[in-house]
Amino acid sequence: MKNHPHPGEILREDVIAALNMDVTEAARRLSMSRPAFSRVLNGRAGISPDLAVRLELAGVGTARVWMLLQANYELSLAMARKQPTVITLSAA
Repeated sequence: MKNHPHPGEILREDVIAALNMDVTEAARRLSMSRPAFSRVLNGRAGISPDLAVRLELAGVGTARVWMLLQANYELSLAMARKQPTVITLSAA
């Protein structure tokens, strides 16, 4: 799990740009404020479950896929950080 792109980047490049739609129009269609949607597209906020459902309702993939993309991104960040020493929970 290395270098997963932020799902907002995927949404911006593979969906919004491919549809030749501007951020304002896409936000309006998703019933979001432009600033909130812009934060997602620029990687400063994640795909929330509500946004994932709205994307599915708008015909842009499934909510599960968007949530998996978000989870994979966050997990890749966690894996890249130094973690504390952990002792196994299984019986020794």
